[in-house]
Amino acid sequence: MTPYQTYVYSYPHKTAYRELKPRSLSEVWATENKNALFLYIHIPFCEMRCGFCNLFTTVSHSDDFVGRYVAALQRQANQVKSALGEVQFARFALGGGTPTQLSIGHLEAVLNVAESMGAKLLEIPGSVEVSPETATDEKLKLLRDRGLDRISIGVQSFVDTEVLATQRRQTSEQVKAALTRIREANFPTLNIDLIYGLPGQTVETWLQSLKTALVFEPEEVYLYPLYVRPLTGLGISDREWDDIRIACYRTGRDFLKSQGYTQVSMRMFRSNTAPESSAPVYCCQADGMIGLGCGARSYTRSLHYSNDYAVNAKEIKSIIEHYNNTEDFNVVNYGFELDLEEQKRRFILISVLSEEGLNLENYRDRFHSEPLQDFPQLQELIELGLVDDWKLTELGLERSDTFGSWLFSETVRSNMSTYSLK
Repeated sequence: MTPYQTYVYSYPHKTAYRELKPRSLSEVWATENKNALFLYIHIPFCEMRCGFCNLFTTVSHSDDFVGRYVAALQRQANQVKSALGEVQFARFALGGGTPTQLSIGHLEAVLNVAESMGAKLLEIPGSVEVSPETATDEKLKLLRDRGLDRISIGVQSFVDTEVLATQRRQTSEQVKAALTRIREANFPTLNIDLIYGLPGQTVETWLQSLKTALVFEPEEVYLYPLYVRPLTGLGISDREWDDIRIACYRTGRDFLKSQGYTQVSMRMFRSNTAPESSAPVYCCQADGMIGLGCGARSYTRSLHYSNDYAVNAKEIKSIIEHYNNTEDFNVVNYGFELDLEEQKRRFILISVLSEEGLNLENYRDRFHSEPLQDFPQLQELIELGLVDDWKLTELGLERSDTFGSWLFSETVRSNMSTYSLK
């Protein structure tokens, strides 16, 4: 069995979402703690679609189309703010897509939307995703001046032939120039995304990319195994692929740790010189998220909701068009309701797969029960050496994508397996 089952970055997965009985936003959030929320704004535009990408994004957009999207964002923000009442935001992220694909005027308007929601961008941690082609000096200055302190750039590889195989149009020289501009813009935290398992990639070329990345002294590095997903443009079926990915993972892990990086999760590595945050505390196991934009998800403790999801370019464009024309954002009718058991599963998954591990006291305080009583199968993780003291071992980190989905409920599994990608 392949160790690369699925990337568990949230629970439940969006393909488990279904139509819901309509409820108002004010009803959904009425009993929630709103003192430390995460605000996420989704920008579904890119200059190109990479061969491995299954994100909700489009490359077909006019300036008028983008302008209508930004106007819809503001309408949504106004209505969400009114429905929620008094809120405090502890984190902000601008993702996509590629937010810096926006013009400088549209980008500033989106930041104004965040401020209008009550997010104090100069006081809370704020992150933005950029691409080498769109990380211009003017946009970087705007983002930094408005308070964003973390910038994440999808490099994937510094080897041009590997990048070309993903249908991505960029050269290593363009990437290096963008990284230089980012460093000169003085963002406290730079994250570089790299992918292993690319067509034609070897352990040697992978190490070459890692060494090049560290020339720019990133505070964070994310190492992603390549996944080939339905309806994306990349297809790989080599039986040796798993062996290559495991070898690259181990090489990357060992190299980064030797260079002063701490492994936070299977994918994330943080430099020992990265700045410590004094910002308001946000706990993804307990605190909620407000998502604005057609591809964003929002969640309370018992309900995750969003718009519809698609990968196909035509379907994505149709969903965005519908979003642009929406006048009433006050109704929640698509998502997944988490009963008590699902809430427990989510708490355990998000906790165990992170650096801190599962805090038994926090689990008991919230659920008034014990993890092993609720899910006896967790004992297997301990017996297999994947978890020790409710934290991932070195082997557990390596195999996170294997057992993460193993903890999914039957309902979530069934919904995901019967979901028809569009």
